[in-house]
Amino acid sequence: MARTAAPGSRERILRAAGELFYRHGVRAVGMNQVIDAAGCGKNLLYTHFPSKDDLVAAYLRGCRRERERAGLAAAEGLADDPATRLRALVAEIAATATAPDFRGCAFRLYLAEFPGDAGEPGRVARDYLRDTRAEIDALVARLDVADPGRLADRIWLIVEGLYGSAGRTDAAAAAKTATELVDDLLAEQVTSIVD
Repeated sequence: MARTAAPGSRERILRAAGELFYRHGVRAVGMNQVIDAAGCGKNLLYTHFPSKDDLVAAYLRGCRRERERAGLAAAEGLADDPATRLRALVAEIAATATAPDFRGCAFRLYLAEFPGDAGEPGRVARDYLRDTRAEIDALVARLDVADPGRLADRIWLIVEGLYGSAGRTDAAAAAKTATELVDDLLAEQVTSIVD
């Protein structure tokens, strides 16, 4: 009779793999390291994740859920005002980027290691970045500005800069500057909200 996996084993493996991937990079972490860190056997790991790509894709999907929860929490209780929501989005990313254990955006880190990945992990990473950019575009589209594409490009560049400041000693200063810059851009360009 086949044994069934213990409840929570998948999550334990994912948590261990996620910590290793985030700390050392996906390429540097082997499946044996994941087995050791998770305290599981090889069969259990491969029952849940038939390949490293499956494990990495699941890790990135979990990162996406965490980012989405953080974004929802940042917007909770805010008026449905796109300028306020843009400010909240950038402020939340700034807070994330200045956390002591933050070493970069999991999606950007993955794509830096595997820029041409056409597999599932690459798709998950690119989809998250595309969807985040689309969220910014949609919020900016609701503002009365002369050139929404240009404003969205600038806000996206600020977001990229926040993630790029990860691990630097001046990350807090970069975060403060980024949020102020978004405030300045919105104050300069927004005349009203279009709904």
